[in-house]
Amino acid sequence: MRLPAIFLFALTALSLSTVGPAQSSECRDEVPCQLEKGEYYIHLPPEFAADQPRGAILFLHGYRGKALNEIRNKRFKAIADELGVAFVAVNGVKGTWSFPSSPRDYRNEFAFFDKVLTDLGNRFGIDRTRTMLSGFSSGGFMTWYTACHDARLFGGYAPIAGAFWKPEPITCTSPKIPYLFHVHGTSDKVVPMDGRPLGGGRWHQGDVIESMNVWLKQADLESTLPHKSTFQNLACESWTANDGFLELCLHGGGHSVKADWIKRAWLRLSEARGWSKPIDETDN
Repeated sequence: MRLPAIFLFALTALSLSTVGPAQSSECRDEVPCQLEKGEYYIHLPPEFAADQPRGAILFLHGYRGKALNEIRNKRFKAIADELGVAFVAVNGVKGTWSFPSSPRDYRNEFAFFDKVLTDLGNRFGIDRTRTMLSGFSSGGFMTWYTACHDARLFGGYAPIAGAFWKPEPITCTSPKIPYLFHVHGTSDKVVPMDGRPLGGGRWHQGDVIESMNVWLKQADLESTLPHKSTFQNLACESWTANDGFLELCLHGGGHSVKADWIKRAWLRLSEARGWSKPIDETDN
């Protein structure tokens, strides 16, 4: 039986009206979302509640990396699905990031990240206050400097195997202390705990402890004893600031990243921000 044209039109209109912002964009998974200064890839969880704030984990690749490789990482996407948040892999320019003190200056990354967040809100309904910026190695450096620039840009930060470069900032321009969860390997030789010279000594990676001390000093927590906890093979120390949280987790391995560390940081961030119920002090 042929349906009347007016009925077909009504069905079409109804189906379009029920499509949320997450379904209104063609870019998804391995199809990048294009912006004026760059691009990002996004993976959406199977269930993305329309009646709740939509969160996202944004991840920055390492030196000479590609966001496409990160969006193909099954474990990264799996933890995002478990948490019910979007996983967003941002692409650097020519495989690198233009943070202060870096050898390259291809793009104003802070302005670009702000545009990415705006685009995520417009296309997919992502609430920028419920976002966490994470990054590995060079992406970890960029994550530290983004928090230092203005911690209010993202809801929290989870850098892995990357800190400030020398000279470490005396103070950060951010008016707020970040919710920052850092993971580093004590046997890391690519980004050692105390850093290493690059380019014949023209540049020098910073010291992880000194990088954390920048924030502890700014938060007036230098003389405050940390709270200690463990997670898998991580030994963690944390400090609670006024409207902020600082944590340093160390493991005995080398230059590596695990999806579970990113998942844990999101859960800790959600707890500290009051997005979820408190979790156990010791995770293992």
